[in-house]
Amino acid sequence: MIPRLQPRDSIPLPAAGFFQRLVEAGFTGDIETGAASRTVFSTDNSIYQVEPNGILFPRNVEDLQVLAAALSEPAFREIRIAPRGGGTGTNGQSLTSGIVVDCSRHMKSILDIDPVRRIARVQAGVVKDELNRALKPYGLFFAPELSTSNRATIGGMISTDACGQGSCLYGKTSNHVLGLRIVLMDGSDFWSRPLDAEALAGIAAREDRVGDIHRTVERIAREKHERIAEVFPKLNRYMTGYDLAHVRRGDGCFDLNAVLCGSEGTLAMIAEAELNLLPLPAHAALINIRYGDFNTALEDARNLVALKVASVETVDETVLGLAKSDIVWTGIARFFPDDPGSSASGINIAEVLADDEEELERKLSAVTASLDTGATTRHAGYTIARGHADVEAIWSMRKRAVGLLGNVEGPVRPVAFVEDTAVPPENLAAYIREFRALLDGAGLSYGMFGHVDAGVLHVRPALDLTGDDHIRLVREISDAVVALTRKYGGVLWGEHGKGVRSEYVPEFFGDLYPSLQEIKRAFDPDNRLNPGKIATPSGEALTKIDDLPLRGDTDRIIGNEIRSAFDNAAYCNGNGACFDFDETSPMCPSYKATRDRRFSPKGRAALMREWLRLLAEKGIDPRQEAKRLRRRIPFASLARRAFNSLNPANRDDFSHEVRAAMDTCLACKACAGQCPVKVSVPSFRSKFLELYYGRYLRPLKDPLVAAIETTLPFVRRMRPAYNLVVGTRAGRTMMRMTGLTSLPRLPQISLAKEAARLGVPLATPQSIEAPSPQERQKSVVFVADAFTAYFDPDVALAAIALARKMGLTPFLAASHVNGKALHVHGYLGRFEAAAKRTARYLQRLDEAGVALVGLDPSMTLAFRSEYKGLLKATVLLPQEWLAANLDRLTASPSAIKGRFRLMPHCTERTNAPASVAQWQTVFDSLGVELQAAQTGCCGMAGTFGHEARNRQIAERLYALSWKPELDAAGDADILMATGYSCRSQVKEIDGRRLPHPLQVIAGIMSETADLRHSHKTAPPS
Repeated sequence: MIPRLQPRDSIPLPAAGFFQRLVEAGFTGDIETGAASRTVFSTDNSIYQVEPNGILFPRNVEDLQVLAAALSEPAFREIRIAPRGGGTGTNGQSLTSGIVVDCSRHMKSILDIDPVRRIARVQAGVVKDELNRALKPYGLFFAPELSTSNRATIGGMISTDACGQGSCLYGKTSNHVLGLRIVLMDGSDFWSRPLDAEALAGIAAREDRVGDIHRTVERIAREKHERIAEVFPKLNRYMTGYDLAHVRRGDGCFDLNAVLCGSEGTLAMIAEAELNLLPLPAHAALINIRYGDFNTALEDARNLVALKVASVETVDETVLGLAKSDIVWTGIARFFPDDPGSSASGINIAEVLADDEEELERKLSAVTASLDTGATTRHAGYTIARGHADVEAIWSMRKRAVGLLGNVEGPVRPVAFVEDTAVPPENLAAYIREFRALLDGAGLSYGMFGHVDAGVLHVRPALDLTGDDHIRLVREISDAVVALTRKYGGVLWGEHGKGVRSEYVPEFFGDLYPSLQEIKRAFDPDNRLNPGKIATPSGEALTKIDDLPLRGDTDRIIGNEIRSAFDNAAYCNGNGACFDFDETSPMCPSYKATRDRRFSPKGRAALMREWLRLLAEKGIDPRQEAKRLRRRIPFASLARRAFNSLNPANRDDFSHEVRAAMDTCLACKACAGQCPVKVSVPSFRSKFLELYYGRYLRPLKDPLVAAIETTLPFVRRMRPAYNLVVGTRAGRTMMRMTGLTSLPRLPQISLAKEAARLGVPLATPQSIEAPSPQERQKSVVFVADAFTAYFDPDVALAAIALARKMGLTPFLAASHVNGKALHVHGYLGRFEAAAKRTARYLQRLDEAGVALVGLDPSMTLAFRSEYKGLLKATVLLPQEWLAANLDRLTASPSAIKGRFRLMPHCTERTNAPASVAQWQTVFDSLGVELQAAQTGCCGMAGTFGHEARNRQIAERLYALSWKPELDAAGDADILMATGYSCRSQVKEIDGRRLPHPLQVIAGIMSETADLRHSHKTAPPS
């Protein structure tokens, strides 16, 4: 039995009463001080870990003013704060031991869009891609591109002056900021906009902090303009933050925003922004060029830039190899074929933009002509991607490069600390050669990718920061790279801000650093805004790269064996791909429903990692403890678990905070398939729950859900009584008392009886082995899961009918326990026993040479993930089976009417990436164009939506993407859903009955089928 775990107690709390004072002063946002929130906000995408005192989530600019006013009171003048955006910084920019101010939860409104003036006004917490989705109907977009655009907030982009691919064409965030609404530390609420001489004189005459700021910055820019011109490099990625070189614009206006953009929360809190918008490019194409070695790709990039392409991105063989095992590869593999005898060791992606198709083709011809005939041509080949879908798919691969580098085995993994250097593009190839020689000399592996047209290449050396030898390399490599960038006329921080690397600021700014200190003093004289970053107001020290605690400090305590045993929880690199705002993206549904970062894969991984640390400090090996639990006699520890559950001393057990985060996980496995690092929350969640409930009592619903597969045959015999319970108000009330809700009714039809009537035999080793080998090749065993078999038997019957139409002999698998519900709820001992029995049965069938085909994607894919190591046989998804038998499919033309749309299960989309394309291939062979609906999670996710505590989240998720799709369906639309839980959710909420694709295909192959009303109201069971 695991012990009670106390969270970290070394964090000094803020001055007594501060959070209470905020509430009294009118702060309306959220205040979180619990151990779980502090743990989650202690990391970003950097190598550091700093636990804050608490986290504030303001709702509006008034909350920011209340915060500033409270901080100005004498009792609280020692408190430090750090604004935080998407939390994906690579250099610890927003990490603090003070208080985090996070605008992403509530301050996320798009306040105004003016399509005529091409201006948008937004709150700081708006996500970039969310803004661009709102702008798309106007033919506009917010231009600065970055790999984290689906979770990066506008406030965070401004704070780091973010940019990425296409910066040579579109510039940086600061190039598109027209105005900033900021709150200063004295509570001043001020709009910063470019000022002409008269307006500047008026503001500079003010006798307040705003006036002092303008006087200070104007004086420095005027008096030191010659030195500023000498120090600031003439780069596309110029010196970000306190950017004195651009305070005076080309039109003579004074622009304080040049100083604010890139200031990393050290000068003010950003509340709102006015942004310049650009017209969307009408047409785009990508030329994907392959090379035999990476240096050749780098050198050829200069030739591509000379051809006036919009942007050039380079990826090395390491990143390319990792991409090939990622979820995105299926959709783009044809653009990156292997060449005879070799595979690419580097690629350039050249972007071509145009206003019309004719111009696009003309530009493409110019580039490809050079590629085909150029005297310096050294590439191995190229492909061209046209059209929005293909272009976006390739850019998606490039965007995922940062996260993909973390998807390796073992403790030595690429990490960010010197990854965004920028040098003049003409120096890049020589610079990278020396950079590679530096890393090769240290014996390190690494990945490289980046924006070669701008002279920026992202480099992540692979280190194990639990070892002292590798920790020392952070300093040695950083110092060497600083010297290297200066040698080639570049900067250390070309894209991702300074953060912890601020110790190098004086070296780069030289004798201008005191001017930066003056600016900091004017804005924040007491050094309370993100102190130690970029500049300090007087003699305080800047943060150094080896001052702050490393993530590796925690990982060292846990140990490599334990880290590797818990499904990449400890290897989450903080890339934040799970913070994707998009409702139609499968990962992560619980975060989309709550906007609480604890309830995301990154949050849960952070909590699991801390939980493992606390266990390790007490000498507990969770693997051994799990073995002891499984050997224990059932109910032997009931009294002790009851005592632990009731004992007040256990109320602050950190395990409770971990469990609260795990409770909201839908176990959909989107993270296991879509996370670049393959953090699998459902897997380590099950391991945690097993141990947690070895100490505490389980809720009543757990044993009921865990036993569902074994009890359904008995429940079926009492169908009228069961349906009375789940179909009446009194019965539903009773079920809610057990923790369950929205349970489906059992239909009249019995799969077992109907299969027997149809002469479909059960698949036993004897019945399968009896036919000849030739007959077995024309046989198929449908492995119907318990939920489909008992609650939606028509799907299995349609599969049987379809198999016969295809000239095959169908069998029905014998009743078996898949065990997914056991696994999800942490009954891992019982799951293993059941899985071994089922695996033996299925393996015997497979060895006889028959196809095994599952019906529900989630249950079928469990045979590939949860059964890993137990089952060698492959249980096919229906579309995989059909795609291998296309020659047996024939359509009845009279049945093909309407628009066919597929709503796939999210586990299927993320863990079997080819699945939707396979369904489309199957329907195409029948002469039907199948469209895939862009939907996220329906909210049911197996048993999740049937648990009373989860029902609100389940319905919220359904409303995000499934309900709009169903509401938009017309009478001629034929909607299909592959997942039983999805069909159950639709029926529960909208009273509609969606068919499985197998039912539709069976109908298409039948001359009497009428599919037109597939999505209409379901009849009573």
